[in-house]
Amino acid sequence: QVQLVESGGGLVQAGDSLRLSCAASGRTFSNYAMGWFLQAPGKERDFVAFITWSNGFTYYAESVKGRFTISRDNAKNTVYLEMNSLKPEDTPVYYCAARSRPYAVPLPRRGDFYDYWGQGTQVTVSS
Repeated sequence: QVQLVESGGGLVQAGDSLRLSCAASGRTFSNYAMGWFLQAPGKERDFVAFITWSNGFTYYAESVKGRFTISRDNAKNTVYLEMNSLKPEDTPVYYCAARSRPYAVPLPRRGDFYDYWGQGTQVTVSS
């Protein structure tokens, strides 16, 4: 089992920056990759960013390219999402997810690619 705990959410102004953290515990040695998703009220969960633990390969949704940066600290088993130039539409709940099984082809945009999810952290961007 892997436990994921997100933190760092809060209330910010449009244009501000915020860094989210996702700390993994449990059988973390079996993790292969991590992802961040967002979910607005009444909407489906959308992909934000992806990173592999081994070589730090990253992949982003078009809507956040150039504004968000995903990174990882292997020693701390923690993944970060640095969010810059925040917009009111960046406001939903952010979830991190872990892939704990090997894969031949990464499908980071799909929720079912991941095996574990955190409880989410709320980000509110006021205009």
